[in-house]
Amino acid sequence: MESGNLSAVTEFVFTGFPELQDGGLLYFFPLLFIYTFIVIGNLMIFFAVRLDTRLHNPMYNFISIFSLLEMWYTTTTIPKMLSNLISNQKTISFTGCLLQMYFFHSLGNTEGTLLTVMAIDRYVAICNPLRYPVIMTPRLCAQLSAGSCIFGFLILLPEIVWISTLPFCGPNQIHQIFCDFTPLLNLACTDPSVILVQDVIHALAILITSLIISLSYIRIIIVILGIPSAEGRRKAFSTCAAHIAVFLLFFGSVALMYLRFSATYTPFWDTVIALTFSVLAPFFNPIIYSLRNKDMKDAIKK
Repeated sequence: MESGNLSAVTEFVFTGFPELQDGGLLYFFPLLFIYTFIVIGNLMIFFAVRLDTRLHNPMYNFISIFSLLEMWYTTTTIPKMLSNLISNQKTISFTGCLLQMYFFHSLGNTEGTLLTVMAIDRYVAICNPLRYPVIMTPRLCAQLSAGSCIFGFLILLPEIVWISTLPFCGPNQIHQIFCDFTPLLNLACTDPSVILVQDVIHALAILITSLIISLSYIRIIIVILGIPSAEGRRKAFSTCAAHIAVFLLFFGSVALMYLRFSATYTPFWDTVIALTFSVLAPFFNPIIYSLRNKDMKDAIKK
């Protein structure tokens, strides 16, 4: 399986997991708890927004969709991680690897696009409050939400189709805890410069998106600081503080994972960064959105 002709590799082996005798089961229960918390927490936020009429506005609508995306985002990787922690065969089929990679990154792209929409929404609400109801109509919110999903899932499709045509002639060991672009392309029998081009494209997309969001929040903060009363500044900042925290958490973990180019880490730090990106960041998002918002806390209690 690890060497041979071009058709030999039909499945891949994850090498980033500890064996059962090395404490694999010890990692299983904390990860299971985190995954359960992510699913329940995001479902509570989603249904709280949908069922409480006080939260029927653009900001909470985007938060509810983001929570739903977070739940599916973690579901593409964590259940397989849990299975690998208690299994002696830590394998995934070639098709399964492509599907995991596609849905994981498509959902991630959709979340990144939606975070951009949320930043623009807060920009209009704080910098142009009188025109906000006219600009952010329910129809536009629905179009922006649907557009984020369509863009997130379509933009990655050509790249996944291209990867599916590459020859994989061994070895078949993925040095990571889930299927990802660089670890998988390192196993392909193709020109290594392709990986660099792919890294540059991904890096540009991340930098452009984070720059747009950063500029929106910088402008928002400048406007907030110009509000005369302290109470007014506090109320204005409280409406976007959670968004800024989630943005920093999401793009901070993305930067650690994908803006390193040729830099290499030890297997331990590779695994830590991957867990931060795929597990810990989604774990904190329900906490940020529920604990920092009185209306959300009241809706969840109801």
